[in-house]
Amino acid sequence: MRIAALSPFVDRRHGTERALAEALERLVRVYGCEVHLYSHSVQDLAVVSPSRGVPPSSPAPRIIWHPVPAFPGPHLLQFLVWLLANRLCRLRDRWLRGIRFAAVFSPGINATDANLVLVHALFHRLKELQDSRSSGGLRALHRSLYYQLLRGLENRVYRNKHVRLAAVSKHTAQQLSQYFGRQDVAIVPNGVDLSHFSPAARIERRAQARQSLSCAEGVPLLLLVGNDLRNKGLPTLLQALSQCRHLPWHLCVVGSDSSALYSAEIEQRHLQGRITFAGDSADILAYYAAADIYVAPSLEDSFNLPALEAMACGLPIILSSSAGMSDYLADGVDGLVLRNPQDANELVAALQRLLADPSLRATIGANASQTASRFSWDRHADEIHRLLLASITQH
Repeated sequence: MRIAALSPFVDRRHGTERALAEALERLVRVYGCEVHLYSHSVQDLAVVSPSRGVPPSSPAPRIIWHPVPAFPGPHLLQFLVWLLANRLCRLRDRWLRGIRFAAVFSPGINATDANLVLVHALFHRLKELQDSRSSGGLRALHRSLYYQLLRGLENRVYRNKHVRLAAVSKHTAQQLSQYFGRQDVAIVPNGVDLSHFSPAARIERRAQARQSLSCAEGVPLLLLVGNDLRNKGLPTLLQALSQCRHLPWHLCVVGSDSSALYSAEIEQRHLQGRITFAGDSADILAYYAAADIYVAPSLEDSFNLPALEAMACGLPIILSSSAGMSDYLADGVDGLVLRNPQDANELVAALQRLLADPSLRATIGANASQTASRFSWDRHADEIHRLLLASITQH
């Protein structure tokens, strides 16, 4: 089966892109698919160049990367150019190289002609959250226009019954039903590489990881991983931590957002010196190894892959009920679930409970590791393959 896969970039540092990389590798290795990846850039994934020749009549199992030109401008314009450019590149390959695809697979809105879309985020919901905390300035205006564009595309694509939809959680499937009336959404949760993320791997790297982060002995390290830290709940977390200043803790934030956005609030809440912004990282296991508690009070999260990876490493987690991964947790058993992620007092209670009780952290962490063992990228890819076959039959 010859598949076109669409994504502006692919790597293993971001949740959606990591999930795509894991699925594509298995579609090639396990199911013998020939995958044509249309993307601006590719990292952490073995690909071959189309210049080596692509015989149109004899698909071979491999990932062939077709570089799509990028536009160096505002994100809104970049995305519009991406939509047009990836479509033109596929048309070029169809008419000039004779490449015909059995199916087009897209993680999210990357085209209007995809056969299968795996939904990792819903911009109808993100736009509502943005409106509820609206602020002025060009940055806010640009984001609003960008979300409006994506909402329009969601309306066009997700209401089309000929497009097969899958969601990474029941949480997101319910939203697709709510906003677009889609009752036929398959649920395909993300997976986790248990050979890489495990309690044994965490313990093996823990001493060195804590030393590299200058973690003081006996001080619990809290960890938050993600981009768009406002949506990931960092403001609520800072508010809660200001009420926990009397307790020993240090917070490490891993993600691409600038720490300057939060420096004034950190100073206002007297949290200077107790928070480290580590930036983006290709070695996320080092942070799970150093951490004692994973904290994720997200306002909206279709899944929250870092939470699953932290669980696989045996970390106790505090997770928002607005994250899809919370569907799979038993509150107080394999994690603590926040009913209202914007309620700082509820988060304070959860933090105090775990910070004060190392044995509870160990018990919840062990249970979390068992829960995480039920998720695999093999199962994820198997379901994607089944849905791609069904989309071909449908057409």
